[in-house]
Parts: sequence; C-alpha cells; structure tokens
Amino acid sequence: MKKYLGKRLLTGLLTIIVAFVINFIIINLAPGDPIKTLMGKESDDPVLRAALEEKYGLNKPLHMQFFSYLKTAMTGDLGTSIIYNRPVTDMIVEKLPATILLVLTSAILSLVIGTAMGIMAGRMEGTFIDVLFSGFSYILNAMPSFWLGLMLIIIFSSMLNILPTYGMTDPRASYTGIAYVLDVIKHMILPVTTLVLIEIPIYYRIAKSSILQVTNEDFILTLRATGMDEKKIFRKYIFRNAILPTVTIFGISLAYLITGVSLIETVFAWPGTGRLVLTAITQRDYPTLMGMYLIMSISIALMMIVVDIVYAILDPRIRY
Repeated sequence: MKKYLGKRLLTGLLTIIVAFVINFIIINLAPGDPIKTLMGKESDDPVLRAALEEKYGLNKPLHMQFFSYLKTAMTGDLGTSIIYNRPVTDMIVEKLPATILLVLTSAILSLVIGTAMGIMAGRMEGTFIDVLFSGFSYILNAMPSFWLGLMLIIIFSSMLNILPTYGMTDPRASYTGIAYVLDVIKHMILPVTTLVLIEIPIYYRIAKSSILQVTNEDFILTLRATGMDEKKIFRKYIFRNAILPTVTIFGISLAYLITGVSLIETVFAWPGTGRLVLTAITQRDYPTLMGMYLIMSISIALMMIVVDIVYAILDPRIRY
C-alpha cells in the first residue's frame, strides 16, 4: 500500500508541475494587455506603462517571469492582483470557502441521488421506473446550467416569492448563530438545486451501466445457481464492484466543480471563486488567473489521489 501511495503522490506532483507550466505559457501568450486594461483606453503614458510593467514584473523576459513566479508560489505568495491591487492568496482564501460549501453540498447530494436512481433503474431494467428515470435524466442532461438556474429564479423567486434570488446571506439582516446558518441554507437552495440537477445524469448513467454490467457477469450467474440469497449477492458482489466507477466520477467532478461553477455563481451572485475567475479573464488579470489555475491543479491532483486510495480500499486488486 505504501508503494502504491508513493506512486500516486509522485504522479500528482508531476501533474501539478505540468499544469502549472502549461497554464503560465497559455495565459501569457493569450491576446490582451493587462497594463492597457489597467491604464484605460484614453491613457497612453509610456512612463506610467513602464512603471506598471516593472511593478508587476511584466518587463522581464517570459522565462524569467516564470521562474520568479514559481519561486514566490512555492512560498505561498501568488502575487498581487493587477485589477484589485490585493494579494491573490488573500482573495482566494476569502472566496474559496463559499465555493467549497456550494460545491461539496451539491456534489454529495448529486452522488447520492444520481447513484440511487441508477441502482434502482439497473435492478428494474425495462420497468416503468427505468423509463421514468431515464427520461428524466435525458431531459436534465439537455439543459444548460445557466438556463436552468434562471428558470428556478423565475419560478421560485419571481413568481412564488419563497426563495432569495442572489447572494449567500441577506445583507439587510444581521443574523447570528442558528439564524445565520438557516439564512445561508435558504440562499443555497436554488444554486445547489441547479448544480444537483445538472450532475444527476452523470451519476445515473454510470451507476446504471455498472449495475447492468456486473449483474451480467458469469460469476454472478454462478452465485445465483448455487442458491445464494439475491440480496446478499447484490450487497456483497454487485454493489461493491459497480460503485467503483461512481467513486471516480465523484472525485473528478468535485475537483472540477471547485473552479467550474462560474456560471452558477454569476447567475445567483454567489460570492465564490467563479466570479473572481470570470473577472480576471475579462480584465486580463494574470496573477489572479495563475493563482486560481494553480489551486485548480492542486485540487484535481489531491482528489485523484484520494479517489485512488478509496479505490484501493474497495478493491485490493488495484494495489497490485
């Protein structure tokens, strides 16, 4: 197990380094001028431009900028935002908890609901339940996330007026304790529901296909021929083997969702990292983009390591 874990840690470290290099090159070679954005279209003072380029290190050759950024990033300093003039690390630390709360809640709910639906459909293939769940999954899969979010806002906020449309808390109230927690939960309902409905089809399809595949294996037929109880066969052999692909999808989805909920956070004005990334892209804020992409690379690598460990626990054959 130690050797297996060591290989996965080394692979994760290499993934982070490669992603760091690729992101740095692509961001710096992309069209756009952050200094021009900062100065404004009407200003073209060469002295001011030179001063700003020196301040943010953009007057150095690309390879020197890379090694300089790598050196500071290893100490936890991700630079200073060109647009906000604040440390990137502070901005990410400030915004990340809201995104993690939104993502973790929706990921767990979609995993449980989507997997349960897939298991039920797989065990009752061809029945009304299977047709109903499959049709529901196809409809959800065809819906863009931002459109679904807007429809939920129109129905539950504008028409029924029972849920808030934006933000994480009510800015006009000063809730504390349990009241604050309930207020956050109330504001989470619509964005979490949107993310859950978008993610359910993924887990549903994987779970259903895995159940059907394992159920049709020869060793399952042999166990049934011996007279073993059907519930025991499913619990001990079918479910344990069929759940492995779902674990993989959960790890990948959770890692990407951390920085991939930009549209949802924009639609619901959720104070997370998604809106920070969109602003950085439109304003050519290189340090903020690099910091966010580095966090994304690290989160993906860590989640894949965790998934591999869970895989090895569920199926000891993986270790070898």
